[in-house]
Amino acid sequence: MSKIDHSLFSAHEHALDDNFGDCPDCGKPLHIKNSKSGPFIGCSGYPECTFSKPLHDKQTTILKTLEGVACPECASDLAIKKGRFGMFIGCTNFPSCHHIEPIKEKEDTLVDCPKCEKGQLISRTNKYGKQFFACNHYPKCRYVLNFTPVNEKCPECGWGVLIDKKGQIQCPQPTCGFKK
Repeated sequence: MSKIDHSLFSAHEHALDDNFGDCPDCGKPLHIKNSKSGPFIGCSGYPECTFSKPLHDKQTTILKTLEGVACPECASDLAIKKGRFGMFIGCTNFPSCHHIEPIKEKEDTLVDCPKCEKGQLISRTNKYGKQFFACNHYPKCRYVLNFTPVNEKCPECGWGVLIDKKGQIQCPQPTCGFKK
């Protein structure tokens, strides 16, 4: 039977403790901390110092600066950026300026939403670039179509919109089998 060398476990510092450097606010070491939202990097000087940052950095990256295109709020250059929700145009003077705008404007299809009957379906793009059509009264109405809407009522079930699915006009309702 072998003996355990307890001197191996008597180190005062954990191997990961000093990987995160010092706090930029107060200079004390940064450590991994836990919250109900999950782990994060926080200052060891808490509660006097409240500096924190995400453990997994999901920061926005600048893909291309648009030279000569000025921000309407601060006159700095705009840039094409990629964030956690996809690509967008944003000010290079962030975080001082928070101006952002979509790369592609939402297109109105002039098709009324069949679910809430108040809004209209607009073309949207998800973070992977796939197009879908959603009610412009989101989040009150969460109606979504993955295919191009056609402004016609279904002659069989009476649903307020049809879809163009791979060149075939059909009803989006799963219980209705209408196709033309």
